[in-house]
Amino acid sequence: MKTSDIRPRRRIDRRTVLKGAVGVAALGTGISGFPAYLKAAGKPIRVGMPTIMSGRVAILGESSVAAAQLQINRVNKAGGIDGRPLELVVRDSRGKPDEAARMTRDLVNNEGCDVILDAEASSASFAVNEVVRDIKKFCIHSNSETSSLTADPKNQVPWVFRSARQGIHDAVGGGLYAARVAKEKGLKRWATVSPDYAYGRANTEEFMEYVKIFAPEVEIIEQTWPKIFQPDYTENVTALLNAQPQAVYSCLWGGDLVAFTDQASLYGLFDQFEAFAVNLGDYPVITAIKSLPAGVHSGSRYHKDIPDTPENEAWYAEFMANSKVLPTNWSWENATAMDFIIAALKATGGDTDAEKMGKATAGMTIDSPFGAGGKLTMRDSDHTLVNYMVGYSKTISKDPYVVDFKQTDWADIYKHEEEWKKRNGYI
Repeated sequence: MKTSDIRPRRRIDRRTVLKGAVGVAALGTGISGFPAYLKAAGKPIRVGMPTIMSGRVAILGESSVAAAQLQINRVNKAGGIDGRPLELVVRDSRGKPDEAARMTRDLVNNEGCDVILDAEASSASFAVNEVVRDIKKFCIHSNSETSSLTADPKNQVPWVFRSARQGIHDAVGGGLYAARVAKEKGLKRWATVSPDYAYGRANTEEFMEYVKIFAPEVEIIEQTWPKIFQPDYTENVTALLNAQPQAVYSCLWGGDLVAFTDQASLYGLFDQFEAFAVNLGDYPVITAIKSLPAGVHSGSRYHKDIPDTPENEAWYAEFMANSKVLPTNWSWENATAMDFIIAALKATGGDTDAEKMGKATAGMTIDSPFGAGGKLTMRDSDHTLVNYMVGYSKTISKDPYVVDFKQTDWADIYKHEEEWKKRNGYI
C-alpha cells in the first residue's frame, strides 16, 4: 500500500520504551461521555483490564488499552449492546503475577466488572487464569503467547479464551523460515538469548526444536538467559561473543529487546552472526533502537502492511488518530479480544453469564483486518486464536522498517502443531 495514503508514523522517544509510564487518563482510555442515547440506557457492561502500565514495557500496556478502547468506542457509537454501553476499567499490575491476580478479583468484586480482558504477559496470565476459573467470569487472555496456557488441558476453562498469537504457531513458522536460511547460508552453530521465565524458555525451546526438525544439521552451542527487565546485558553479550555462533535466536521483547540491541551493537555483535528476533517488529521497539541493525530476521508482530490490505491500513490510520502511542503486537491482539467480547455479548443478547458467553465464543469466526483472508477464528478445541498472520520479514534501517514478508501457510502450522500436541500429551 502507498505510505502516502497514511499519515506519517509518530516516532517515540527511546526513554518512553525503557522507562515510560503514561497514566490511563493520559491515554484517554476512559469514556469521556457516552452518546446521548446511551446515557439514559441501562447499566454499562464493565470490562476489567489488568495490564502493565508502568516500567520498562509500559508502552505495551498503553498500546493494549488504546486498541481495546478503540473497539469499545465503535460499538458505543453504534448504540452499545442492546442500548447498554461498554466501559473499560484498567488496572496497572506492573507485570507482577500476585498483583494481577489481586487486581482481577478487585475488578470483579469492587468495580463490578462483568468480563475480564487479561492484557498481561505470560508471567501473570497463568495467575489470572486461576482467578477467573475460581470466580467464574468470562475472560480472554490477549497477550500471553506461552503455548501451554491454552494447549495444556489442565489450564483450559470453558469460559476462558486466548486472542494472542501462540508460541507454537510462531515456532513452526519461524522454524520453517529459519531452516531455509540456515541451509542457504550454512548456519549450523546456533546460540540463543531469551528472557528467563515461562514465555522465554518455552518459546525458545519450541523455535529451536522446529529449526532442528527442518534442518537436522543445526546444533545449539550456547544459551544465555537474562532476567526480565534486566538493566545490563554485558554478561549475556560476552557469552555470545565467546561462543562465536553463526546464528542467534532471541525472544526478548519490549524495552528489554531495545536495551539488549543497543548494548550488543556497541560490541558489533550483529556484524558477527545471522540474527533472528521474533519480537523486533513492534513499531515502538524498532523505532526506539539507536542504530537498528539491517538484515535481522523479525517475526510478524503488528505492521500496517501485514496483511497488505485496505482494511488493515484503515485500522492503522484510525488507531494513530486516536492514540498517543504507536501500535504494537499487543494492540491487534487486544483489539481482537474486544471484538470477540463484543460478538459474544451480541450473541447472548447482553447476558454476561460466563458459560453462555463461552458457548457463544467457542468456534466463532469474525471479520478482522488482522486475519489471513480477513477472518479470525477462536478454535473450539482449545479456545485459542487461529488464522492470524504468521511469518518473518527482514529489517531495514528506515520506514517501513521491515520488508519482504514471508507468510507461513496455516496448513503447515496445523500439521506440525498436531504432532507437537501429541508429543507433549496434550491430546
